[in-house]
Amino acid sequence: MSRPRTMRTNGRAAAAIVVQGLTRRFGELTAVEDLHFEVAPGGLFGLVGPDGAGKTTTLRMLAGVLRPTGGDAILAGVSVAKNAENVKHHIAYMSQRFGLYADLTVRENIDFHADLYSVPRAERPARLERLYRFSNLGPFEKRPAGKLSGGMKQKLSLCCALIHQPEILLLDEPTLGVDPISRRDLWLILHEMVEQGVTVLVSTAYMDEAERCDQVALLDRGRIVALDRPESLQRSLAGRMLSLRATDARRAVQVLSQAAGIRRAALFGDDIHVTLDQSARDATVLHDALAGSSIDVSDVRAIEPSLEDVFMDRVAGGTGS
Repeated sequence: MSRPRTMRTNGRAAAAIVVQGLTRRFGELTAVEDLHFEVAPGGLFGLVGPDGAGKTTTLRMLAGVLRPTGGDAILAGVSVAKNAENVKHHIAYMSQRFGLYADLTVRENIDFHADLYSVPRAERPARLERLYRFSNLGPFEKRPAGKLSGGMKQKLSLCCALIHQPEILLLDEPTLGVDPISRRDLWLILHEMVEQGVTVLVSTAYMDEAERCDQVALLDRGRIVALDRPESLQRSLAGRMLSLRATDARRAVQVLSQAAGIRRAALFGDDIHVTLDQSARDATVLHDALAGSSIDVSDVRAIEPSLEDVFMDRVAGGTGS
């Protein structure tokens, strides 16, 4: 794949995606509110949050499918608000729903998208060979798309999106409902695309996937609550996270959540993760909080915070970016 064209401003590479106050309302409901972020050319950017956070609405606006209520987004130098149709020449958009033709074969679906984007016929064999190589769909090219597994359908959707070699790839939860091995394969494909210079913006509800991105925006109810590199966000809680086990975990969470010196307590499987306030220096605050509660505590240790810990802390604390 040839490296996509990169715009330059004053000798520096311009951002591939610039989001400026992007907002979308549906009647009285504000689904996305005042988003601001940039994605560098060849970057892997994650839009991260639970269902209802505004991820799909944001992706649809960036793809020119849904008109913004306010603000704008510039993709490859083209305004979504002013010229959505021209934006589509620079991007590929893969929605959550499997949008291919179930009765067409793998090869027929790819050929259809090649025709749709006017890919020169002389260039198709090399592109197809490459798509088959990283997706492992070659042996299945005569199989109807409707007969593929969930993971293979997602790989086929990705191949169809990439056949015209877009500058920018927009993916809306591409691994939703996909088995772990296919999830891994899809992320390997995305990293290969980034290495080739494609700018990738992917939405996900999986925090472990978000940690693979160069930069992430954590979304909650349509607003960005944190925006930074994953490791920088995790460092923001470094030294303030403890893990423990308790004989009555649910009651322990209730007690700890109301204790002085503790910012947040939450269950993570069998463990309780506790975020300390700046005023709390060590685990003494845990024992003080649970004293007289008849709750026994064990296995108390400092831990490195995950991106999920950061997200929950920002949401619970109401901290914006």
